[in-house]
Amino acid sequence: MTQEPMSEPGDASEDSIRAFVLSAHPMDVATWLGRLPLDEVWPHLSTLDPEHGARVFEKLPHELQAELARSLPQGDLPAIVAAMDADDRVDFVNQLDPDEQERLIADLAPEAQEDIRLLAPHAEECAGAIMTSDYAMLDADMTARQAIAALRRQAPRTETIYRSYVVDQGHRLIGSVRLHALILAEDDAPVSDLMEPAPISVSLDTDQEDVGKLIARYDLLAIPVVDAEGRLVGIVTHDDAADVMQAEATEDFQRISTVLPFTQNIRQAGIGMLYSRRIVWLALLVFGNLFSGAGIAYFEDVILAYVSLVFFLPLLIDSSGNAGSQSATLMVRALATGDVELKDWGSLILREVLVAAALGATMAAVVFPLGAWRGGVDVALTVGLTMFLVVLIGSLVGMSLPFLLSRLRLDPATASGPLVTTISDASGVLIYFSIATAILSL
Repeated sequence: MTQEPMSEPGDASEDSIRAFVLSAHPMDVATWLGRLPLDEVWPHLSTLDPEHGARVFEKLPHELQAELARSLPQGDLPAIVAAMDADDRVDFVNQLDPDEQERLIADLAPEAQEDIRLLAPHAEECAGAIMTSDYAMLDADMTARQAIAALRRQAPRTETIYRSYVVDQGHRLIGSVRLHALILAEDDAPVSDLMEPAPISVSLDTDQEDVGKLIARYDLLAIPVVDAEGRLVGIVTHDDAADVMQAEATEDFQRISTVLPFTQNIRQAGIGMLYSRRIVWLALLVFGNLFSGAGIAYFEDVILAYVSLVFFLPLLIDSSGNAGSQSATLMVRALATGDVELKDWGSLILREVLVAAALGATMAAVVFPLGAWRGGVDVALTVGLTMFLVVLIGSLVGMSLPFLLSRLRLDPATASGPLVTTISDASGVLIYFSIATAILSL
């Protein structure tokens, strides 16, 4: 039987609010606290024991965590921060100013200080920045009984014991062993016989998106992180990898809409920040749209002679943009998931030509009767041929632009949506009226 999430207390009594804070899932409590004014958050959070409070604090938006750290008297947070998972603790500390970091770290236990010292220096968006030092570790010369006893001692401070990592005397990673295998083995069975040698691992500077892809591809609970000498320094768990992939997907959606990426919760984002993230591309795309206007002005005589052409202009350039956006979105996603690589462009372009030609021919057949109805056979030929060409060209632009941006080491997600549409609009206007000029002999 599934358990429904506990409903938020709303304007309920203090007793029901306290019951909710104490018994609801940490994620639900954090979501509710995130909607409260800043001065009301800590009174509720401080009623929890440090372990429970840490689970809730970890789920709070990063901006709210930093605001709490700055608003609370020194000494109120250390107990909760000390109980946080190592990776979440470092993420929180990295949000603070250097002076705030120094004050907070000074109040933590030496073990927590050492974790921060080891994990904090790594560059953002790499495995080192999202790994945790809370992992289960075994020696190869242990027996199954000794390994299980060691896991009992390590379990309270590790994120997962379902898979333990085996190291040699130099702390180099040589294998991994499942808890299932240890439990089923004979007591005196050596760990070296039970382990899986040469486990999949990543280096400290591996891109965090690649880490998430590896965990998803091989269906791992966690992946070990090693330094340049092959020594085990941490693990990245599947839940942290899922957070990374969600953040990357959010960033891709923002870029697809030509919004500069931001990490703040959209509900809490300020007007100034939202404006600054959206105005850049909107302003740049204005200049792109000027080419469409210039094309229309250049063919003014054609438009005046055949006013019926204007009726089909939005239909044609929108079809070009829509076809281009479809192709771009498919390629951006394929590049992001690793289904295609830059070297695949040549093999994909011919297939896209065939697909786009079929799409263009179908849409041309749809608009041809409309053109005949509005302006006769000549207009119908103009509209039909234009539809075929703009869908073909729009599709090829949409497919190729993500590859080009990737080659230039830019984010291919920028190619989708408004950018492809703007390029397709300008080219569509030029194609339409050039064909009209040729067919109508003007």
